[in-house]
This record gives sequence, structure tokens and C-alpha cells, in this order.
Amino acid sequence: MKKSLYFITYYLVFLCANLVLAQTPKKIHIEQSDFADVDQVKFPDALLLTGNVKVSHDGVILTCNKAYFFQKENYLKAFGNVQLVQGDTLYLNSNYAEYSGQLKKAFATGNAVMTSPDATLATDTINFDRNVQEVFYNTNGTIVNKDNTLKSKSGRYYVNQKKFQFLTAVTLTNKSYEIKSNHLDYFSNSGHSYLFGPSTITSKTNYIYTEKGFYDTKKNLAHFLDKSYIKYDDRLIRGDSLYYDRNKEFASATRNVKITDSINRGVIRGHYAEMYKLKDSMFVTKRALAVNFVDNDSVYIHGKKLMVTGKEGNRIIRGFNNVRFYKTDMSGKCDSIHSSTKLGLTKLIGNPILWNGESQITGDLMHLIADKKTQKLDSLKVLNNTFLVSKDTLGTGYNQTKGQNLYGKFKDGKLHDVDIIKNTEVIYYMRNDAKELIGINKNVSSKINILFDKNTIETITFFNNVDGDIYPEDELPPNARTLKGLNWRGDERIKSKDDVFSKEEDEEELKIQEATTKDKAKKATPMKIRKETLNYDKKKKKI
Repeated sequence: MKKSLYFITYYLVFLCANLVLAQTPKKIHIEQSDFADVDQVKFPDALLLTGNVKVSHDGVILTCNKAYFFQKENYLKAFGNVQLVQGDTLYLNSNYAEYSGQLKKAFATGNAVMTSPDATLATDTINFDRNVQEVFYNTNGTIVNKDNTLKSKSGRYYVNQKKFQFLTAVTLTNKSYEIKSNHLDYFSNSGHSYLFGPSTITSKTNYIYTEKGFYDTKKNLAHFLDKSYIKYDDRLIRGDSLYYDRNKEFASATRNVKITDSINRGVIRGHYAEMYKLKDSMFVTKRALAVNFVDNDSVYIHGKKLMVTGKEGNRIIRGFNNVRFYKTDMSGKCDSIHSSTKLGLTKLIGNPILWNGESQITGDLMHLIADKKTQKLDSLKVLNNTFLVSKDTLGTGYNQTKGQNLYGKFKDGKLHDVDIIKNTEVIYYMRNDAKELIGINKNVSSKINILFDKNTIETITFFNNVDGDIYPEDELPPNARTLKGLNWRGDERIKSKDDVFSKEEDEEELKIQEATTKDKAKKATPMKIRKETLNYDKKKKKI
């Protein structure tokens, strides 16, 4: 039993001794020097090395013109043409340097330059902690990395990760753009940049703002979050998440997207959008809504998908699948819409319906025509199977007018008068000033003119081949009070800008906004480092 205890004790002592030896700092080793001297008066306990000095310590080589080596402290002061080399990953040059073998830390100053395989840092003073493989500086520094130049007041370089981290006034520039930020992580091998906090990217083609973003400076690809936007000459695109390809001048946005057109005084919203600047085109889906400002009023257009193409002055807006639109005194629906600023023409295609005040207008095809210069509504065309209907203000009947085509004129943005031509028919409930029913006018003619006042029918005038009469209410049976093709769709009427969306779209919107609120409540954190950044050198070796 005693022998066993003896051997166990001996083994533990042996392990502890080896552990202490392993933790004992290695001594700085003098490899070379032209001259060596000792001056205990001026430099007590120091070995003075002069000419072609070369020392080594635990994997690093240091060369200089002159050095003071304090052997007890395991400390070196180096002068003139100082260079510290760690393998093939780091070179540190300066006029003066200090190195501690005890702490494995270096201090370099005077035209200090750190060179790695992917970048060069020039500044006044550099500190290098070999224990954690980190370089840091607090003096104005310049980093050159192939096509990029970075300047900052302070920074840190993580040798193993090949990452520069800047927390104070950093600027990254190249021939295409300039990045400014107070927190930028830059990976010198991949050229990947991570931005956190208010940051800007400025170029000839656009201006980008973000508070959390990723930018691949080699591929010119980017991803931005948190209050980000891209501003072009005439358009600004926002979204909770933005993707950008500078090579193609392509941008996409996801969730809470807003595109502002400063020249055409318009806004397009949705939850997904793509913009192709070189093609002057974009499309928006997922609760897509275009808002245009005309005649001191706003026109709201919604479709499953909205597309905008063409340069200023020749811009075309297309809307697809169950298009709905609304302005203060007019609204409508159709299968698709096509609007050209150059022609001043908006086509409502596929089962179009228009509500002008209390009046419902239908036809095979509708054209809204605007003044090309002012873009104010000028006229309306309804082609084939025109039908205009409104409810009798006090009764249960319907005022009805039908014919082949309708031609209307706008005044101050409101429909003022219309002509309905060819095979026209009318049923109209006539009332006096006291709103009492005089009779029901039922007739046919070649043409009808209707004047509107405050979006209600003021007068009706019949032209050519008028045939009909005014019937007392009890003399015209109910089945004779409707024209063939009457289809009152008052329950579908869009009465506000919110009505352009369906119930299902509103329910989906609530979910999206709940998710948005949760995201905003989260603590702001830097963007997570991508796998493509962390594995960049591994992929490079495979290639």
C-alpha cells in the first residue's frame, strides 16, 4: 500500500514539473550579431547587440541594426530597420520595436508597417499580442488590399481569421465606390465587409445607407438589413432586407418594401421587389401598391404584380391579376392595367368596372386619357357594351343608360359630362326639387349626353330618333324597369384606399407586421458571419 502511494505521489510530482516546464516562457535566442557588448553603467544587465542582429523566439524571427537584450527580463529593444517575421503569415516592420519573451507581445513604432499575404497596414504604432494572435493600433492607419484601401483612426487585426475590425471612423475606397462606417469588419482574404451601425456606400450610380450589412468587395454583391435603402438619381428603394448586385445594377427588396419615384411623384409598396436600373425596370409583388399624386389627389393601384418600365417621359406601369384602384372620387377594378406616361393613356383590360361617385360604368374596354404634360385626367373612353347605372336616390330602382361606346370629359379631375352613342337606351327615375317621383323615363335614341355635378347625374339630354315616354310608376311594371344586361355590383365598390386589398391580403399583412414588430424589438447585433467567409481559404485550396 505504501509503495502504491509512493508511485502515485511521484507520478503527480512528475506531471506538475512537466506542466511548469511547459508553461515556462521560452528564452529569446540570439541567432546572429556582428558585435556584442555590455555597459553596466548605461544599460545595466543588458547585452548590446550591433550590426545584422537576428534573434528568434518561439516561432518568430526578429532582425534589426541594433538591439538591447535584457536577459533576466527576457526582453528586447530593437532599433533601425526592425522586422519581426511570424512564419509566412505576418511581417512587422518599423524604426523601433520592443519584444517581451515573457508575455509574447510586441510593440512597434515609427513608420510601422504590418504585411500579411492579403493586406498591408501602415500606421505610427502597432501592438502585436502573439498569445491571441491579434494586432491592434490606435493611430491613424491605412490598409491596402488589392483594389481596396481602408483608412481608420484605430483598428484590430485577427491574424488567424485574417480579419480587420474597425470601431472608429473607417473609410474603404476603390475605383467604384466608398464605404464609411464606425464599425466595419473586413476579411482581407475574401474581401468580405460586415457593417454595423450607421454606414454609407457612395458611388457614381447610387448612394446606399445601412445599419447592418454585408458587402463582397470582390464580387460586388451585398445584403443589407436594418433601416437600409438604395438611392438612385430619381428612385429610392427601402426594405427590411435588400440584396444588391453592383455588376448588373440589380437590387431586390423583401418585406415592407417602399420605392419612391421623386420625378413622377409616385410611391410603390409591397413585400417583394426587383429593380433593374440598366433596363429602367422594376416589379413588385406581395401586396403591391402604386401611389401616384395627380391633381392634388392620390391614385392607388393594386395588383398581384406591378411592373414599371422605361425612362422618365416614357414610363409604363402594368398591373396584373385582379387589379383594383382608388382615388377620392373614382375607383375601379379590372383584370389588368396598362398605363403609359408618353401617351397619357391608361387601359383597363378584362372585365373593367368604374365607379364615378354613385355611378357604376362597365364596358368591354376602358381608356383613361391624361394630359401628357400635366398628367391630369382629361377624358374617358368606354368601348363596346357600355352600361352606366346608379341607384335611384330614394327608391329601390336603378337609373340605367346603355349603348355601344361612351366618351367622357373630366373637369378639375372629376368626370363632368359623357356622351353615349349608338343604340342607346335609358331608364331614369325623374324627381322634382322636393325629391318626389314624377315618373320613370324609358326611351331609346341615337345619342345621350349626361352632365354630372358633384359626381351625381344633373341632366340627361337625348339626341336623334328619340322614342319613348315618361311613365307613372304604377303604369310601368317591375319587369319593364330594367335594361337587358343590368348587373348592379355596388357591394364590390372600392370606397377607400384600404378597400383595394382583399380580406386574405389583409390577414397576411397582419402576420407580416407582427413579425416586423418582433424583429424591431430584438437587440441590435452585428450581422452573423457567413459560412462563405469562414470557409473562403478552404474553398480556394480545393479550386
